[in-house]
Amino acid sequence: MTDLAFRPPATRRVRLPARRGGVFVLAAAAVALLVLLPVLALIEIAAQGSGDLWPHLIENVLPVALQQTLLLLLGVGVLTTLMAVPCAWLVATCRFPGRAALDWALLLPLAVPSYIVAYSYLDVLHPLGPVQSALRFLLGISSPRGLRLPDLRSIGGCIFVLSVVLYPYVYLSARASFLVQSAAALEVARTLGAGRLRTFLRIAIPLARPAIVAGVTLALLETLGDIGASEFLGMRTLTVSIYTTWVNRSNLPGAAQIALVMLLLVLVIILGERAARRSRRFVATGSTRPQAPTQLTGLAAWGACLFCALPVLLGFAVPLAHLTLAAAQRIEFSGISLDILKEARNSALLATAGMLVTVSLGLVVAVAQRVDRSRITGAFVRLAGLGYAIPGTVLAIGLLTPMAAFDNLLDGFARQLAGVSTGLLISGSGGALILAYGIRFLTIPASGVEAGYAKLSPHLDMAARSLGCTRGAMVRQVHLPLLRTALATAALIVFVDGMKELPATLLLRPLGFETLATHIYAEAARSTYEDGALAALVIVLVGLIPVILLARISRSAAEGAARPSSSSKSGT
Repeated sequence: MTDLAFRPPATRRVRLPARRGGVFVLAAAAVALLVLLPVLALIEIAAQGSGDLWPHLIENVLPVALQQTLLLLLGVGVLTTLMAVPCAWLVATCRFPGRAALDWALLLPLAVPSYIVAYSYLDVLHPLGPVQSALRFLLGISSPRGLRLPDLRSIGGCIFVLSVVLYPYVYLSARASFLVQSAAALEVARTLGAGRLRTFLRIAIPLARPAIVAGVTLALLETLGDIGASEFLGMRTLTVSIYTTWVNRSNLPGAAQIALVMLLLVLVIILGERAARRSRRFVATGSTRPQAPTQLTGLAAWGACLFCALPVLLGFAVPLAHLTLAAAQRIEFSGISLDILKEARNSALLATAGMLVTVSLGLVVAVAQRVDRSRITGAFVRLAGLGYAIPGTVLAIGLLTPMAAFDNLLDGFARQLAGVSTGLLISGSGGALILAYGIRFLTIPASGVEAGYAKLSPHLDMAARSLGCTRGAMVRQVHLPLLRTALATAALIVFVDGMKELPATLLLRPLGFETLATHIYAEAARSTYEDGALAALVIVLVGLIPVILLARISRSAAEGAARPSSSSKSGT
C-alpha cells in the first residue's frame, strides 16, 4: 500500500522533464557543465601545489598584484562613472548641438581594444610626441627636459586608458535607464524648488542606480581581465601575474593558485553588485510618462556638447587618428606585409569558428529557458551565463588540462582501434581557444536571443503545438525565422570580440599561429608597436560595425520600453 502511494509522484517527476522539453534542458545542463569545467580544472591544478614557489608568491607577488589590482578597479570604477553618467543624463534628457551624433558616438570606444589605446597614447604623449612638442612650442621651451608630463606608465595612466575605453558600458546602461524614467518624480522635485543639478543628484541617479551599478560591474570585470594595456603600462596586476608565472616561470600550479585568488575577487564584485542593487530600492510612483528633453541654449548648450564630446575624443578619435597616420607612414615606407594578410585570415577564421560555437551554445540555453521555465532550468541558464565573468587568462589555464586529457584519451583510442596517432587534435589545432571563445562570450547570444524571445508571444508556441508541431520542429520552423535579427546581431558582436580578444588567444593559440591581436602584442613587447599600427587599424575598423549597430538597437529598445508606459496611461 505504501509503495502504491509513492509511485505516482515518482513517475510524474521522471516524465515531467521529457514532456516539457527534456532534450533542451539536458542540453542546457551540458552547456552549464562546460562553463564550470575550467573552474573545476583550475581547482584541481591548484591543488597539485607549486612547490617552493608558493611562499615566494605570497610574500612578493600577491601583495603587489592585489594592491595594484584593487587600485585599478577603484580608479576605473570612479572615473568611468564620472565620465559616463553625466553624458548619459545630458544625451537622454537635454537637447543641444550635436546631441544626435553624440548619442551613438559615445559608444565608439567599444570598438578600440584597451591595448591599442595604450600603445597609441604612449606615442601621442611621448616626450618627443605631438602633444608635448606642441606644448613646448607654445610655451617657448626648446629642451624636452624643460616640460615633462606625468609618465603614462603608471597606475594613473592605466586608469585613464582603461576608463576612456570602458566607460561606454556605464553610459549604455545609464542612458537606457534615464530614457525611461518617469517625468512625474522629476517634475515634483522641480515644483518643490529643486534645481536641475539637485534633481539629477537626488532623484535621477538613485532611480538609475541599479543600471549604473550593472554597467560599472561590467567595466570592472573587463578591467580585471585586461592584460595587454596593464602589462604594457608597467602594472603587475593579478592577470599579468598569472601570465608571467605560467609563461616566464613555467609553473602552471602557481598560476592556477593566483587565478583562484582572481576568481574570488570576481565573486566579490558580482556579489557586491547584487547587494548594491538590493540594499536600497527606489521606485517612482504615479505617472510613468517619460520626460520630454529640455532645450539647452547658450553656454550651457555648448558646454554640454563639449563635455559629451571629450570622452569620444579621448577614447576613439585620438587613437584612430594616430593609428591612421602611423599605418599610412608604415605602408608608404614598406608597403603591406603579407604577414598582416595571413594574420587577418587567421583572426577571421578563429573569430568565425568561435562565433558559430558561441551562437549555437547561446541558442541552446535560450531555447531551454523558453520551453521549460522550471527552477532547475533557470539555474542551468544562470550558470551558463557566468562565463563572461571569467577572465581570459583564467579560462586558458582551466581549459588547458581538460583539453590535453581529452586529446590523450582520443589518441589512445585511435592507437588501439586503428593503430594511428591523432596527436594534439584539439589543443594543437586551436580547438581549446575556440571553446574558450564559446564560454567567454556565451552571454552575448544567450541574452540577445532571450530578448528576441521576449517579443514573441507564447500563443505562437501554443498554436504550433496545437497543429501537431514537435518542440524541435517548432524551434526550427517558427522560432528561428523570427529570431534571425537577434541571432545575426549576436553573431556580429561575438565575431568582433573574437577578433580583438587577447588574453585567451595569447595563451591557447597553436605554436606559430599569429593573429592580429597577438601580432600587436608582440610588436609592443619588442618596443616596435608602430609596426603593428596597420593590424590595430584593421581591428578598430572591423569593430566599428557592431558598435554602430549596438547604438541603434539600444536607442530603439529604450524608446520601445518607454512607449508602452505612455500608451497605458492614455488608455487608462
